[in-house]
This record gives sequence, structure tokens and C-alpha cells, in this order.
Amino acid sequence: MHRNHLVDLFSDTKSKPTPGMRRFMMSVEVGDEQKDEDQNVLDLCERVADLLGKEAAVFLPSGTMCNEIALAVHCRPGDEIIVHESAHIMVSETGGPAALAGVMVRGVQGTRGIFDGATLRSAIRPESRYLQQTRLVSVEQTANLGGGAVWPLATMQEVVSVARDAGLILHMDGARLLNAAVASGLSAKDYAGPFDSAWLDLSKGLGGPVGGVLAGTRAFIHEAWRLKQRWGGAMRQSGFLAAAGIYALDHHVERLAEDHDNARALAKGLAALPGLCLTYDAIDTNIVFFDVAGTGRTAEAIVNALKDKGVIMGGGGLFGPTTIRAVTHLGVSRADIDVAIAALRDIVAG
Repeated sequence: MHRNHLVDLFSDTKSKPTPGMRRFMMSVEVGDEQKDEDQNVLDLCERVADLLGKEAAVFLPSGTMCNEIALAVHCRPGDEIIVHESAHIMVSETGGPAALAGVMVRGVQGTRGIFDGATLRSAIRPESRYLQQTRLVSVEQTANLGGGAVWPLATMQEVVSVARDAGLILHMDGARLLNAAVASGLSAKDYAGPFDSAWLDLSKGLGGPVGGVLAGTRAFIHEAWRLKQRWGGAMRQSGFLAAAGIYALDHHVERLAEDHDNARALAKGLAALPGLCLTYDAIDTNIVFFDVAGTGRTAEAIVNALKDKGVIMGGGGLFGPTTIRAVTHLGVSRADIDVAIAALRDIVAG
């Protein structure tokens, strides 16, 4: 039986604008953003630049575009960037660094999507006319495939120090940066400040319908705007979308703690079910991975059975044949968590 109300834990990208956000979006005046005539876009960019400790920012259609534009501005064709081997840039952007910027990506190992300074130092290539040049290091905060793990500030500072000593450029994929800030009690600027470029996503936990904001120096953003235009990312009267971001920053940041609490409640419930095993015992933010091998069924089979009960999760594919991911967000209540746990209990018992 399908439920009338879906419990959608597939991703926090499934979050939808709240009624208050929708009303605010429809109340604003808009203009042509390409001519700097949309005050909402200008205000959003100024606000995010300040939030991340940067001089300027640009509003872009997606977080992937934020990453890809940053790499293309910072790097030259043939350069190499260093990321964790599970980073979004490496595994979820369809080879964009190579296709769009001619950049090679080198993945390094680490725990839960996090690598340390020593690992970075060993991955930096020596100067040689025969080798690609290591140009940039990127950090993903939080680490998605690491179960939403928050980079410890000390580890990040160590990576920053090694990168600076080697003359490397630093970029932060801040898709869930505000989750990290809320979970740790630190500010977004504490994390993003030392980086040459950084961005945050509006369409995940913040509940906006679309978009990310990329920040850096004024010179960097000037070049980023060129690529935004070239790659077809200019959005004309995008003030409606920017207004959603402004509303989210005013109303949806501190409430991310609710998502984190719900994720921990989900993990606790799953851990008590036979045949299920949490991939990561510590739930830092809003992402829960669990393995279903003990049920004798595949992730795909479990996910399909959940869908029949009105619960949506992601499984198989990138995660592995017996691994499922569940992500909490503002569209998921504590009651929904109870429904998801009950659905899984029925499935594993059956």
C-alpha cells in the first residue's frame, strides 16, 4: 500500500520551499542579474561573501557549477588537483574537471572523506617537466560519502598549512558547510576563511529550490562571471531564487540541528533492527549510511520494498550493492523517522 505522504529520505536535495519562503519569493521586485539590476541577487551574494569571509560572490544554478567554475578559474589544462577519493568532484560530476577545465583529479585516502596534512604532502608531485603540476587541493565540508562527517578544524588547518607551504590553491566544496557549522558550533567563516574560494548550497538543508553561491576575491569572481556566462548559467530575473536563499539564511540555518537530531534518531532505530549495520557509528550531521547484507537481500531490493511502503531512500550504485543512504532535511519530521524505522522493521522481519 502506498502512503499518501511520502517520507523522502533520498537526499536533502528533496527539500522543498516552505510556505513562508514561497510567500517571500513572490513578494520581491526583480531585475536583470546580468546587468546587476536585481537587488536580491546582489544582497544574497554580499551576504554569502561576508558569511564565508570573502570579498565577493556569484549566484550560480548549482553546486556542481560552483565547483567546476572554481577549478576552471584557478587551474590550467593539464594541472592536477587533489581531493579525497570519495569527493563529489571526483565521483559525481561526470568527469567535469577533465571535460571543462582539462584538469586531472587525484584522489587520496582518508577516514570518512577526510585526509590529513601528511597525506596531502605525500601526494604533491615534485617539480618536473615530465609531471603534471599539482595546482589545487579541495576539501568537501561536510564529507557526503563519509556519512556527513565534519572536518575537524585542526585537521583542516593542518591541510591548509601544508597546501600553503607548497604554494597550492585551496578550494572548499561547501555543499553542507552550514551543517558543519551548526553541528560544531563554529562559524562558516572559521572553516572557509583560509580558502581561496568556497561556496555553499541553497537547495539542500536550507530548503531553497535551486542554486549555490561561490565566493572568493573580486578578481576571482570577475573571472567566474565570465564562465557563468559562457556556460549558459546566467539566469536573468533570478531574484525570486535569490530571495529563497535570503529567506533560508534568515530562517533555516539554526533548524539544521533538528535534521541532525532526526538522523541520530534514525540511526539508533536502524541499529536495533536485525540484519542492519550502521556504516558509521558516529552521526555528525544529517546523513546515515547502513548496510543490509545481514538481511540476505540487496540494497536495491530493500529500497524497492521501502518505496512500496511510502519511504524513499537511496541504495546500490555508487554506495555499493548492500549499502543504503538516508538523508534528513526540513521536509522530514520526527514522526516520519518513526515511520521509516517501522517500515524497515516490517521488511527485515518479512
